[in-house]
Amino acid sequence: MKSYLNVLATPGAWRFLAPALVARLPYAMLQMGILLLVQWSTGSYGAAGVASAAAAISQAVIGPQTGRLADRYGQARVLLPQVAVHALALGGLLALAAAHAPVALLVLTAALAGASLPQVGAMVRARWSHTLGGSGKLGTAFAVESITDELTFTLAPVLLVTLSTVFSPVVALVVALTLIVTGTVGFAVTRVGAPEPMPVKVRSSKGVLRLRGVALLALGFLAMGSVFGSMQVGITSYTAQLGVPAVAGPIYATFSGASVVGGLLYGAVRWRVSAPARLAWGLALLAAATSALMFAGSIPLLYGAAGLAGLVIAPVIITGYTIIERLTPAEVRTEAFTWLTGGIGLGLATGASIAGQLVDHFGPSVAFVVPPLMTGLAAVLIVTRLRSLRPLPEPAAGQQAVGRR
Repeated sequence: MKSYLNVLATPGAWRFLAPALVARLPYAMLQMGILLLVQWSTGSYGAAGVASAAAAISQAVIGPQTGRLADRYGQARVLLPQVAVHALALGGLLALAAAHAPVALLVLTAALAGASLPQVGAMVRARWSHTLGGSGKLGTAFAVESITDELTFTLAPVLLVTLSTVFSPVVALVVALTLIVTGTVGFAVTRVGAPEPMPVKVRSSKGVLRLRGVALLALGFLAMGSVFGSMQVGITSYTAQLGVPAVAGPIYATFSGASVVGGLLYGAVRWRVSAPARLAWGLALLAAATSALMFAGSIPLLYGAAGLAGLVIAPVIITGYTIIERLTPAEVRTEAFTWLTGGIGLGLATGASIAGQLVDHFGPSVAFVVPPLMTGLAAVLIVTRLRSLRPLPEPAAGQQAVGRR
């Protein structure tokens, strides 16, 4: 615990961490909230999965572009107009859903809401990298961030399902929007730890995604995102079938709470195994752990299976962020972080969409096939490409690191 306390005691850290936490809490509410909102409006889990997927895909595509702009022009100059667009888009989606608008219009507006979602999580990691880079504390700081992410995934589903059950999904997403706007504005105007703008272009036709190891890590994070998306759909539909829809939030919170525990334990260990090897083993363990979901035939067993999967996922995410920080230069690091965040979003979209179709055609339990399949394939891919996740030797003086592949 001492290592965590040392990181959190970094001068000025809480000035940007506190508003960032407020801004990031609704992230877990947005995807699941859109799922519940569109299902409430249309009565179809398939349509809800497509709308949730549209939001996640647009976030995955546009997020790295906003990260690139933040690297070049500064975080505040990107976040403030972005959160204004997001407020208009999500507000429009709520109005359309309440009016039971056509599915195509709901999907389009959901995509705009996802595309405009402020990338506060990646920007917090960029601030940690700027503040602690080279100090030996950065790995612990990334563990703090992953634990923070999981805390939001613990609290948000409970809040979302409670508000949706007691009131409606519209009320739940109004609360989410209020938190996003308040937290993002507070984070943007707090300049402590913010990297200076560096208008440097990467010498590649496809930018940061072509740098060594970035695309491979993004694919690994896509697989992890599929766990979130398919579990949201599977747990929501399974508990609804059993007549206890309010239990979905606590079960998903158990998954996230176990992930917090896993992240805490992982961050406290001095690892002798290389980070790329830990990533490969972690994905393999995640595939094995999520397999238990397919055999959870009751609510108590579903709690247990969700907790088992949660213990593994945060350590894998922490490892991925640690690797990409070592592989990419400071000039493009926010964009690199957003590719991983976007990978999770795209995976969430893929998992939610596939799981939604499976639920509509075969029943809720079939949705739980998605997590072990996706993470197992990712583990195999990482094993075959381990060398590309190891940093190259430091370039000679005068060589531009941003041209590295």
